Amino acid sequence: MGAPLEGVRVLDLSRILSGPYATMTLADLGAEVIKVEDPRKGDDTRVWGPPFVEGESTYFLAINRSKRGVTLDFKKPRGRELLDRLLERADVFVENFRPGALERLGLGFEALHERFPRLIYCSISGYGHTGPRRKEPGYDVIIQGRAA
Repeated sequence: MGAPLEGVRVLDLSRILSGPYATMTLADLGAEVIKVEDPRKGDDTRVWGPPFVEGESTYFLAINRSKRGVTLDFKKPRGRELLDRLLERADVFVENFRPGALERLGLGFEALHERFPRLIYCSISGYGHTGPRRKEPGYDVIIQGRAA
């Protein structure tokens, strides 16, 4: 018997914790997860530590296990072309940019749904996509502090 999500392809444009944790879970359930990182610096958590294993952050390694990785700058034409090719073959798209950021780049839900109607679009935000705090970052430590 195969894994529950075997055959599902996830395109992961998320970083830090919320998105990478969600896509790690999908990978654990058998999905093929392709993590897209900025070629200049990668995911911010690549340098979070200690501890490190052979120069790699154990935080990054743990939360991004079982994923394939690619770097591309989707703000540039060639990077966008490559991202579009990945989107054509994806079943699920996961991002955790601040609300509005991907819309400005033509990668919001409406734009992608029009081009890829079967694509499941998951957008993670610390404070939601409407309301007075929607543009604020929602890092774990900030949410914990506000909840205390």
